Amino acid sequence: MGREDEDLGEKLSAPPDFDGPTANRRCTDVLCTILLWCMWICMTGLGIFCIQNGDYRLILYPLDYDGNVCGTNYGGKNMTDFPYLYYVNDFSGGVCVKECPTLENLTDAHTLVTYGGLFQTEGSFITSEVISIADYSGNDTLQCTEALCYPGNDPERSFTSFGVNQGKGYAYYAMDTYEVLWRCLFTEEARTELETMVNPNGNNNISMIELTNSTYLKQGYNFWSNLYGDLFLTRYYILGLGFGATIVIGFTYAFLMRIPGVLNIMVWTSIFATIGIFFAAGWYAGDTAKTWESYDSPKYTEDEVRYATIASYVLYAVGGLLILLFLFMRKRIQLAMGCVKETSKAVLAMPTIILFPVFQGIGFMCFMIAWAVYVAYLASMGEFTTTEYGVGGYKISVRWFEFSDFIYQSGWFFLFCFFWTGQFILALGEIIFAMCFAKWYFSREKSRVGSLTVISSISASMWYHSGTAAFGSLIIAIIKMIRAALAYLQRKAEEMDNGIAKAILCCLQCCFWCLEKCMRFLNKNAYIQCAIFGSSFCKSSKEAFFLIMRNAARIGAITYVSGGVVFVGKVFITSLTTGVAYFAISEQLRDELYSVIGPLVFIAVIAWFISGMFMGIYDMGIATILQCFVADEEMFDDDQMYAQGSLKAWVDNHG
Repeated sequence: MGREDEDLGEKLSAPPDFDGPTANRRCTDVLCTILLWCMWICMTGLGIFCIQNGDYRLILYPLDYDGNVCGTNYGGKNMTDFPYLYYVNDFSGGVCVKECPTLENLTDAHTLVTYGGLFQTEGSFITSEVISIADYSGNDTLQCTEALCYPGNDPERSFTSFGVNQGKGYAYYAMDTYEVLWRCLFTEEARTELETMVNPNGNNNISMIELTNSTYLKQGYNFWSNLYGDLFLTRYYILGLGFGATIVIGFTYAFLMRIPGVLNIMVWTSIFATIGIFFAAGWYAGDTAKTWESYDSPKYTEDEVRYATIASYVLYAVGGLLILLFLFMRKRIQLAMGCVKETSKAVLAMPTIILFPVFQGIGFMCFMIAWAVYVAYLASMGEFTTTEYGVGGYKISVRWFEFSDFIYQSGWFFLFCFFWTGQFILALGEIIFAMCFAKWYFSREKSRVGSLTVISSISASMWYHSGTAAFGSLIIAIIKMIRAALAYLQRKAEEMDNGIAKAILCCLQCCFWCLEKCMRFLNKNAYIQCAIFGSSFCKSSKEAFFLIMRNAARIGAITYVSGGVVFVGKVFITSLTTGVAYFAISEQLRDELYSVIGPLVFIAVIAWFISGMFMGIYDMGIATILQCFVADEEMFDDDQMYAQGSLKAWVDNHG
């Protein structure tokens, strides 16, 4: 053996009586299993402590100017019958009301909602029942009088009075609102109507109305309020299509890929269909824009027509880029099909493996429910603090939450629990997939491999190798925590406008991003070694690293090309789901939405992650079969290898 071969480690040797993944296993990396359980126990204990000492309603329900939580009995007053917050100034100070008011006339400029209750002058048209405010009598707070809030019964003068102070005082006008998470937000129409009343001459004085209607702040306000409204209206489409349709399409796609002879048709059909979806959507958007523009009495604004036209051009451009991308990837896709065919044969023999990602998702969802409850109660353990703002000769008080060091530290701990648990679930799934595909590969009689193989792999992986999954996922979780800390420091550097710190932190963030990618690749191959030989994480990592180095060109080329098919599957599932959602939402809710883009982006993101869950089966299958092949080649002579002739010939030709 030459010096170069020695540096790459000794070749693998088959254990005595090797007949596939070892049956005589032992528990690996037990210490990491214990640490993981200790983390879960500590998280549960801390969560119970938070539940006993916190109240989630303090986070979900709004806080009024006096520190009372609307809709609860927390604070100085019982606000159980007043669950909504009506904003009185742009410091987020407000009062609790029974319902968010709806005004047909949009604005009653002669009625003021104040810290002390409702204040009305001559000319008001609403009754106190329209805006039912909690009883704030007895509070040591400023009260409205005609001199302080409404001099001369003039709306324009009232806007600059001490009480209203252009939205920075302790009183504001009765306006039409809509409810968002128990907060009453002013409608854009009501804001416009109020501006014509209090600023009829269009003065350029700085005011809350001027600010909220200035170019950038108005766009920001409109964007988030319109996005929330669109997401709320399409919530059932997002859940039904984003989750339900994607799971059905992903399951069907993965199921069809396992059928011999269908793979080539599906891959190329997926490519052409993906391109066609973008061009069809571009044509539809362009045709819709022309239709809107042709109306004699316009139903849609010029901005909506322009956005539809821009969307059409963008969709055409994406379709063109996909053509170029797939032309560039053409040879990669052709090469990848050989390895995917072998993976499809394994999936064909073990069809129940397709269902496992669903159980992974359910497991992660169960963890997330408990985790979210704990975090909500933790956040509610903050203390109220009062901030005073000067308004003329007066002080306006606003209550805020302030968090102790304990809460901040507990928050970081919960974040670590989230990272480690999420990565553990993924890692355990990779070990299970690797064991399933390894058992299929190292089986002389493939007919014996079936759904029971999946069940036995699940039980063996969870019982013997949970520690290995915990070890690998712990490394990724630590890296993610470092990246989260760097992101926090980046935000602080941004606030301080420190250019040197921002540059250094950005470089560190990039380095740890690369480190995370490298560790993910090494972990995946270590899990495959663990699935085959039952070895611990460190030994598996070492063997996998040197095995890959000894076959770097072959494994690198085939891994690179096989990624093309996985990518095509993810793009197709995402594109088809988003396309179906576009036509469904456009047909049913077009006239009720500000824009269909927001819901579609949410659906596309959900579809992308779920499609990755299904295509991850093939990704892990390809990696496992490749590593099994090179291990097979090192351990056995040609006549003793487990590889079938077609696989050996294909890898030799293309690897």
